[in-house]
Amino acid sequence: MLAGLLAACGGGKDKPPSQVAAKVNKEEISVHQVNHLLQQQRVRADQADRAGRQALERLIDQELALQRAAELRVDREPQVLAQLEAARREIIARAYAERVAEAAGKPDADEVRRYYVDKPALFSERRIYSLQEISIEARPEQVEALRGRLAGGLSVGALVEHLKGNDLRFTVSEAVRAAEQLPLGSVDAFAKMRDGESVLTATPTGAQVLLLVASRSEPVDEARARPAIEQFLVNEGRRKRVEDDIRALRAAAKIEYVGRFNEPAATERNAGQAPSAAVPVVVPASGALDVSVINSGMGLKK
Repeated sequence: MLAGLLAACGGGKDKPPSQVAAKVNKEEISVHQVNHLLQQQRVRADQADRAGRQALERLIDQELALQRAAELRVDREPQVLAQLEAARREIIARAYAERVAEAAGKPDADEVRRYYVDKPALFSERRIYSLQEISIEARPEQVEALRGRLAGGLSVGALVEHLKGNDLRFTVSEAVRAAEQLPLGSVDAFAKMRDGESVLTATPTGAQVLLLVASRSEPVDEARARPAIEQFLVNEGRRKRVEDDIRALRAAAKIEYVGRFNEPAATERNAGQAPSAAVPVVVPASGALDVSVINSGMGLKK
């Protein structure tokens, strides 16, 4: 009789676990929604149960807010609709970038070796820099005057006095940076600087003066640098893959600028290379090596 009852209720097989985590009025919150939220938080296994319950409570509060917003017709307001559309476009574009980037291969041993040899300032001749940074608020003509004074041998102390005497606002800070923590395009220039030398760079609000107070040599061999180089080359390959795909799409598409955007600069941009920010690429930018990977691979303190 028991066997017959079990068979009548489903053949004696266990029922699949419910995919519903909670019900809020007439709406359901699924286990998949809870798991998705946990994946975004990168929860450790030993914290999964507690974090899952907290995530569910957040989703319940969110669902209550959504239901009330629907009653108030907040979801039909023009600004909300525009934000929803912008979020949808960004999510889809990011997913596209991830899909395209997946096709990029990993660098082989020769590529890693070549990069190590071609970048001595990052590895075999690597230095640690003690820097003093002066951020200055100034007009373009004042920046050029400052550049001329520094080129003429003006010391940083004299520069500070000059800034005070001309009522220019500035701030001074100090930092210690390894070569891989500098912008990649500046590494070779810093490697050529001697202690006490400075460099001025124009900024949107004025200028930045970097004084090399002191430096010390701390080279890194190829074995220790390999993990960082491999990761950098992977990221660079992924970025280039997406940029090349966007460039090909632009070349094949018909793009017409309208109204105030129909200017020569826009037309030239359309005919040239695709802007690097056309699609949000999810891999790290190639303007610098990943510091955390560098430190991990080289055994340095973070």
